[in-house]
Amino acid sequence: MASARTTRRRLGAAVATVLAVTLGAGVLASPGAVAAPAAVTGAATAATDEVGLPLDAEVVSTGDTGYLTSRKDASGGTVLEWRTYADGSVLPVDAGTVGYDSNSDVVVTGDGGSTVFLRDMRAGAAWSASFDLAAEFKPGAKLVGVAGAHLFVSVPTTGDYRELWELTRVDGATEKTKLTSGSYQMDYKVVAFTGTDVLVLGTNRVFSGAGYRTHYWKARTRVGSGAPVDGTGVESIGPWRQTSTGAHTADYEAWTEYVGGVTRFAVDGEGYRNFDMDASLSGAVIAGIAGDTLLYGVPGQTDGATPSPLYARSIPHTTAAPYKLLEHFSSVAHAPDGSLLVRGATAEADGLFRIRNGAVGARPSVTLVADTGRVTAVRVTESKVPTAVDLEKPGTAVPMEWTLSRPNATVDLVLTHTATGTKLTRNLPQPVSDSRFAFAWDGVLDGASAPNGAYTWQITATPADGVGASATASGGFSVSRRANPHDFNDNGSTDVLARDASGVLWRDDLFDWPSGDQVTTAKRTRVGTGWQVYNRIEATGDLAGTPTGDLVARDASGVLWLYLGRGDGAFTARAKVGTGWQIYDRITGGSDLTGDGRPDLVATDTSGVLWLYRATGSATAPFATRVKLGTGWQVYHQITAVGDIAGGTAGDLVATDASGVLWLYQGNGTGNFTARVRVGSGWNAFSQLVGAGDVTGDGRPDLIAYGANGTYVYRSTGSATAPFGRQTTTLYAGEGTRFNTLA
Repeated sequence: MASARTTRRRLGAAVATVLAVTLGAGVLASPGAVAAPAAVTGAATAATDEVGLPLDAEVVSTGDTGYLTSRKDASGGTVLEWRTYADGSVLPVDAGTVGYDSNSDVVVTGDGGSTVFLRDMRAGAAWSASFDLAAEFKPGAKLVGVAGAHLFVSVPTTGDYRELWELTRVDGATEKTKLTSGSYQMDYKVVAFTGTDVLVLGTNRVFSGAGYRTHYWKARTRVGSGAPVDGTGVESIGPWRQTSTGAHTADYEAWTEYVGGVTRFAVDGEGYRNFDMDASLSGAVIAGIAGDTLLYGVPGQTDGATPSPLYARSIPHTTAAPYKLLEHFSSVAHAPDGSLLVRGATAEADGLFRIRNGAVGARPSVTLVADTGRVTAVRVTESKVPTAVDLEKPGTAVPMEWTLSRPNATVDLVLTHTATGTKLTRNLPQPVSDSRFAFAWDGVLDGASAPNGAYTWQITATPADGVGASATASGGFSVSRRANPHDFNDNGSTDVLARDASGVLWRDDLFDWPSGDQVTTAKRTRVGTGWQVYNRIEATGDLAGTPTGDLVARDASGVLWLYLGRGDGAFTARAKVGTGWQIYDRITGGSDLTGDGRPDLVATDTSGVLWLYRATGSATAPFATRVKLGTGWQVYHQITAVGDIAGGTAGDLVATDASGVLWLYQGNGTGNFTARVRVGSGWNAFSQLVGAGDVTGDGRPDLIAYGANGTYVYRSTGSATAPFGRQTTTLYAGEGTRFNTLA
């Protein structure tokens, strides 16, 4: 065998392989498709598709001057056509409904029964022939391979034994040559053909022990030589089936075996090599061999709805990983010069491709021969996404737009907040026009206002028809919001803390863009347990020099603890600020009373003295030595720091007396206040007042009032005489008695 292979190697350039099929099935055609016919009627017509190839056309066979295709007409009938390379003209082939890969300009077709037609399609040629295999041999004779104008026929003898015959017509005379000499042959299939050589798979029955077994073999013969295939050149192989395919070049032979439920491609050429297919490729066929590269895959539908790649892998380098040569393929034919003609698609085009052996060490070359005009590649040709996003303005929508190379695609978008990894995913609606896909981001991420910081975006555009590879594009942008002293997750919107009777602390994130004059909640998050150890909890704004608000809490022994906001809605471990704070019955923070840009803390002792604790900006010593501001503050039931609500020079305070009257104390910028102003009465309906920062997104801090009969947002007006306008809210709806502390 080594000498035979050496002789073949000296033939020079490798020649084409052939995938012969049994009568009634096309060569690597997609399910339901049929292969090519023979006899021609009528004159040549212009190409049926101006772009060169109908979308549903499958390639069946090819010679030097043209190629045969098969498609369906409107009624579901088979249309077989010969397409010339010279001018693209199309010749209808009316004889037969099934075509075969003949590796030549001779078209071979069948009627689905025992009749086979042959026709030379070269310009000016008139040679044609037809055979009734049942009449030429006997009923049950079947076509098992084609090589040019030569037919290979399996003929029944006795029992389940068969003979292999070669059938052709020369000078008007039919020539039949028997190619088997043994009496116990059972089945045959011609799986590959070069210029003169034919690769045959066969089976015969042999005696083994107490009975008989099936022997699987391969052999070669030359067209027209009459040499028997079951002689001394027979080599044993693994089990094959009538669905087996193969390839044959000057250097290699390949065929399909089925061993233990596994589809295996066996290759012979200076030593055997086996390539086992996994379950996803159990239906794979051998498309051919280009140089030292084996081509294979599972043929798919012409429309490519489910991409079926044509894979390639090195034969000598058995450990080299396979790769995709085509994104999709559905049929293949083999040319006399050794190249392959494949119906399929790359990432750039859809049509008919010529595959040839590449340069030494290079991958096979792929060249488009006929284009269907279907755009397969989807590309992102333009991206319009702002690099800086300001979400401070109420109702802001961030426009984003991407233009693709074609509209029939689906587009998936992923926005990711870099710091937390939180993602927003969207399947974009169909194009707003042409191939432009748009998305207007409302600034919401994971159910709440999006946090500040860096973001990345990525889109994946996938062809809707399944043909061609997906395309991606990516980029980034930053989100910025003005700092809010009552914001704990760095998204610029107000957060309100509430402790329930069991000691659980909750954080409610609000949307600061009122809808229909109502402030709505975004989401509620559990901060932690054990907060019942504190008798005062107060959100203070940023004490330690970060954009995130902080809070202080006093325990029963009078120790004041500082919790720094981390910026993700949670807090750092507590730090002890000082002792002796049990002397204060009111503590509030969040207003800059001294004009230094930092929120300060004020407290009233049991004798009614108001004390100022100026913020230092230090996390370890956050407050300066206290300063006495005034006396008589014991008349107030609640004192709340609200920030600058009246348009003055510093932060303000509001206080409710025992009769429910609310009083406004405007900061004068020196750490004290102007004379109080009566705001209104009836405020004893609320058990908690919280200076909540800018809730409504107008740049002024607001007040939240919580009580058994409801919760309201009091929007700051900027007026010292009428500082608030009431708005409804969904915050704590139906929960007016659930919480004992708000901050």
